[in-house]
Amino acid sequence: MKALIFVSSVQKELTAERRAVADFVRGHVLLRRLFDVFLFEELPATDRRADDLYLEKVDEAAIYLGLFGREYGWKDAEGISPTERELDRATRKGKHRLVFVKGSTGETRHPKMQALIRKAERQLVRRRFGAIPDLTAELFASLVQYLADRGILHERPFLAAACPDASIRDVSTERVGWFLRRARAERQFPLKTTASSREVLTHLNLLAGARPSCAAVLLFGANPQRFVPVAELKCLHFHGTEVRKPIPSYQLFKGTLFEQVDQGVDFVLAKLARAVGTRDRGPAAPVSYEIPKEAVAEAIVNATAHRDYASNAGIQVHVFSDRVEVWNPGELPPGLTPERLREEHPSIPRNPLLADALYLARYIEKAGTGTLDMIARCRAAGLPEPDFEQRGGQFVVTLWRDWLTDATLDRLGLSDRQRQAVALVKRNGRVTNKEYQELTEVTDRTALRDLSDLLAKGVFQKLGTTGRATYYVIKRGTRHQPDKPDNPGGSRETRQKPDKPDTTISTVQAAAKGPRGSAPSRPSQGDKKGT
Repeated sequence: MKALIFVSSVQKELTAERRAVADFVRGHVLLRRLFDVFLFEELPATDRRADDLYLEKVDEAAIYLGLFGREYGWKDAEGISPTERELDRATRKGKHRLVFVKGSTGETRHPKMQALIRKAERQLVRRRFGAIPDLTAELFASLVQYLADRGILHERPFLAAACPDASIRDVSTERVGWFLRRARAERQFPLKTTASSREVLTHLNLLAGARPSCAAVLLFGANPQRFVPVAELKCLHFHGTEVRKPIPSYQLFKGTLFEQVDQGVDFVLAKLARAVGTRDRGPAAPVSYEIPKEAVAEAIVNATAHRDYASNAGIQVHVFSDRVEVWNPGELPPGLTPERLREEHPSIPRNPLLADALYLARYIEKAGTGTLDMIARCRAAGLPEPDFEQRGGQFVVTLWRDWLTDATLDRLGLSDRQRQAVALVKRNGRVTNKEYQELTEVTDRTALRDLSDLLAKGVFQKLGTTGRATYYVIKRGTRHQPDKPDNPGGSRETRQKPDKPDTTISTVQAAAKGPRGSAPSRPSQGDKKGT
């Protein structure tokens, strides 16, 4: 059965491009055997409502293909165009989505089209095109990748192929031995600690013939970057909330993937404020960080396991005064979206050979729970939930620091009522005017005045439509919040300054160190796409 491609755009503006896509797919010797194209204008007249029909076709399609130009198109009673409705439906249904934007970044566009493009950029990789040949070339490459990801076009994955010029001698027996001890202790790995490197690699499917695969070198190589130079981790620390020079601290970590994860986690923890408890429950005083250590480790190890190793870009970790960002080259696997990461979802590793080894060493769980664990741990710590975004060819995880410390609230001069509201939002994620009135026992007028003051001071951000649907959240990030303090700190516990090395072992190391120790109106069918 052919996979259906649903073409979504402002029909009148992009008539030629829509027709070109259909003709290209139906005329290509390979693509026509595997795909069909749905164009709304090709449907015969029907008495069915157009909006019901096109959304039904989105449900039937395997691929949503969005062509975005200058115009936003016809809008329904809620001010939403069919093109945006279709993208939202495809996202909710977990469809594979491709978005191509016509024109350059400086192109004049309808404000709502600009917003739609930004919305798509946060979820997936969008590509630009000028003329129709550019569009069909980009489409062909995307469809070939779609087929390869699903095993319809067979080619040996990069990490499974033999590593050029590498031999079994380039695999470190010390690092293999560490892995054996770790995997046996954590996952009851069947091979004995006396097993040879070749036996271990064979068991893990990390040999290509007699030679180690690229995955084997990344996991156990004596010098992995000699063979895969892009496999490195860049960690940068900035005092403020933006990328600005000079950079106070910049570290480039190499070595095996296990070592990179450990070093990256330790780098971040050294920059975070940490609270030291008392020794009333044991000989060692417990240490907690302003971002849970487990959430930091999960973000970095996920980037390592899921990055695109064919990309020349590396993983980057940015520590700002209000957040930690982990940049990972590549896209989410087909079927996953940033929104789906917030609910139960399957584990779909981009690099299963790496994921198997990381699982055996208990660096990951392979259960699709990693993002849910991050969310739960951050919420339990009174922090905003992490953000998951697709920014161009990079997938970005943002972990938010609790910049609204007691010291900051004192400096801002917040009242006790306003402090109660901040605490409530930290717990629940939002507060409405009515909830504020009930919490503080004030009138609507007083609540509005207090909340407006929190908006003016940059503490809260107002979201939702007017009226009862309006609510307030903590304002976050340089895109929304330019007035945050540069040095979060202070708490009711003993607060230590960051930037001092932490002597505790990273959470992903657990029991052992690594080998190196670390009813709207409806359009008719004819005018469905508007102008």
